[in-house]
Amino acid sequence: MEKLERSVDLQEAAVLQRRRNAETQRQSRVFNTRERTIGVDKDALDAQIHDRRVREEIEKKRREEFGSQMVQNDKIACLLDERQEEDIRNLNRATGEFQQCFQKKEDRREFDLYDPQALQKDLPARVSDDDPRCSISGVQRLMGEDLFEQERKRQQQEQLREWCLQQQRELQEALQDKKLADDLYGKMRIELDKKAMELQRMEEQTRREICGFTKEFNKAQAEESFERRRFEKQQQEEDNSVEISNLIGGDLLSEDPAQATSAFGPHRVVPDRWKGMTPDQLEDVQNTQQQQIQEKMRLKEEERMRQADWDRQRMQEDRAVILLERQQKRQEKEFRKAQDHMNRQLAEAHKAQKNYYDKEVFSNPPSDNYFGQFNTTSR
Repeated sequence: MEKLERSVDLQEAAVLQRRRNAETQRQSRVFNTRERTIGVDKDALDAQIHDRRVREEIEKKRREEFGSQMVQNDKIACLLDERQEEDIRNLNRATGEFQQCFQKKEDRREFDLYDPQALQKDLPARVSDDDPRCSISGVQRLMGEDLFEQERKRQQQEQLREWCLQQQRELQEALQDKKLADDLYGKMRIELDKKAMELQRMEEQTRREICGFTKEFNKAQAEESFERRRFEKQQQEEDNSVEISNLIGGDLLSEDPAQATSAFGPHRVVPDRWKGMTPDQLEDVQNTQQQQIQEKMRLKEEERMRQADWDRQRMQEDRAVILLERQQKRQEKEFRKAQDHMNRQLAEAHKAQKNYYDKEVFSNPPSDNYFGQFNTTSR
């Protein structure tokens, strides 16, 4: 009885614990604002998306590896197919050549069975008593006898010897042809080398002749250039001497100022013949410079006075700005005082209102037990 009651208690405790666990899980879902708003398990969805992307990436890499392996296998298969086809062609070619050379239909053992000239070559039904074609019933040749064995072997040996001699002759002819071709190739190379040496010798001879002609031509050109420079130098010296004599005897080096007068008017002169200004001209220039100096000093004095006026105006404006800023600061100070007095009155009124609410209106405030009874169950 006690065992039965204990088992029932354990079952009830297990059921109660299972309900508590379910309630705890449900509260975690209900009180979680994010899951309640979304409506699904986002972490599980993210894990599923991550797993699916990992599987897709693995599948993509596997497909790429399979693709590259298939391409490589296709290339290898193509190469093997080409090699097999080439081997088959070479084998067929070699087989055909061997059959044409060593397996002629005339040399076959059963050629007499399908020889188109068999009737023309055939002998009469009976030639003599020793005719090997006689049948067994004639008792002229028994089964197993070979009356022409020696002759047949001799003919076979003769045929084999002829074949060997023919092969040797063909081999000797091939070797002779190869040797003849090598000799001809060597002679041709020797002839080509001789021709190349002859052409090189002719080219060197032509180059030497061209160098000699070029040297003579350059020498003639140098002599001609030397003579031309000597003649030009002599001509230049003569021209210089004539020019010096003309300058010495002419008006250019004289002190006559009239020879610098220009043909375009008395106020203009020729620069390369001008000998300087006269005392009157120098005096005019000095007077003009003095006038320019006085005019420049007058302009500087006017500029100084104008600058002094501007400085005085700036000082007055700065003084007015300073006075305006002081007045503005005084007004701001008075405004702050008034605002502080008003804030102090508002604070006192707010404090009095709060004391009234705390003492008269909200005399019975709720405790923590009142707020703790909310959000305790998911039902």
